[in-house]
Amino acid sequence: MEKILGFIVLSVLWLACSNDDKTAHLHVRLTDAPGDYEEVNIDIQSVEVHNSDGNSSDGWKTLDVEKGVYNILELSNGLDTLLATAELPAGRISQIRLKLGSNNSVKIGGVIRPLSTPSAQQAGLKLNLHADLTEGITYTVTLDFDAARSIVERGNGTFSLKPVIRALEEATSGAIKGTITPVEAMPAVFAITGTDTVATAYTDEMGKFILRGVPSGSYTVSFNPKEGLAPKQSENVTVTIGSVTDLGTITIQQ
Repeated sequence: MEKILGFIVLSVLWLACSNDDKTAHLHVRLTDAPGDYEEVNIDIQSVEVHNSDGNSSDGWKTLDVEKGVYNILELSNGLDTLLATAELPAGRISQIRLKLGSNNSVKIGGVIRPLSTPSAQQAGLKLNLHADLTEGITYTVTLDFDAARSIVERGNGTFSLKPVIRALEEATSGAIKGTITPVEAMPAVFAITGTDTVATAYTDEMGKFILRGVPSGSYTVSFNPKEGLAPKQSENVTVTIGSVTDLGTITIQQ
């Protein structure tokens, strides 16, 4: 019974996703190149990306961000943290904008010292990011904060923050798409590896489907149509990172 309930919940969630416009999923993560300090605390309040889909007045879209103060020195040597996520229209993103609060500080010799932050940085620190987002693919943008170069000591013993950050983008999944005929079959579609179902979708009113965020590997794609029509499977479907595997037209038999 628990498996059946879990399947129903998962199916409803993926049905909602499958009926959206063409979108890609974006994760923004934060990491750090180490600096010679005990702590470097950065107050992050907002993350935005500039998307070229033309659906907003200025192209900027606000991501779902985990606001707060981050000690970026805890995120070095291969460590990072999830900062923000978003479902974005497929297309090109050209910039990412990081908005900082005023609660920034550095710890030196056991003493916490405030970091003065220019108002322009609080209004939005823009980083160039030229990436093309493909429908159904999950991407990660890593903000690599260089602590050593971002802290400036003034002559009067105070410190200011002048962030030096690199934005690095990579695809982290693939996807599977296709078209079902007849449209009336309306099957649930599953990507299966071994005994695990890793992605689920439903067809839209034109018979199209896309299985999003699929890890690289080989899958069985299973089609479970409405009652009275025969189930079908496509074996050995290969998925690669950053690519969409197109199964073409799948015919469901009575």
